Amino acid sequence: MTAHSPDPDLVFPFIGGRPCLNFVATLGKRHATPKERLPDTAALARWLTQAELAAGEEPVRVSARDLADARLLREAVHRFVRAAMAGQAPDAADVELINATAARPDLAPQWGAVRWTARHPARAALATVARDAVLLASGPLMARVKECENPECSLLFLDDSQARRRRWCSMERCGNLAKIAGYRSRSRAVGSA
Repeated sequence: MTAHSPDPDLVFPFIGGRPCLNFVATLGKRHATPKERLPDTAALARWLTQAELAAGEEPVRVSARDLADARLLREAVHRFVRAAMAGQAPDAADVELINATAARPDLAPQWGAVRWTARHPARAALATVARDAVLLASGPLMARVKECENPECSLLFLDDSQARRRRWCSMERCGNLAKIAGYRSRSRAVGSA
């Protein structure tokens, strides 16, 4: 029996370079037909585990309220980061939500097999994401946050390249698609000449 491979649109991309940017990517293709990668509590639990914001091997318990709070936080962080990218003041409601979430008890790092502990792991993980958004937007790395240049992609990423000229969320995703499209376009131009 073969394992069922998940819908590639629902696979979590961890290419943002920061936890808050990876969390914003749980809603994909924002410029087209959005892809909700957190359709249910199990998906949020899976994201927390894959983002290494969960206690250990066991999936973290996530309630329906945690999922609703996570989606609200995700969209507030998205607008907050986009405002910072544009050099604009963020929406006061977004700041209030992010600050309130960031003020909650955080994940406590642990040495050994269990990496994190928290009384309410899902809420603590969201507090960690909110804190990361505040630290990113208020620090020097904010100037290096970019949006993928693929018009069908909306992923935000931290450009950590030496020359600061990265254009794509990743070469494996959008960069190769752009190269293929450019090659085909040049081939058609040469063929019609």
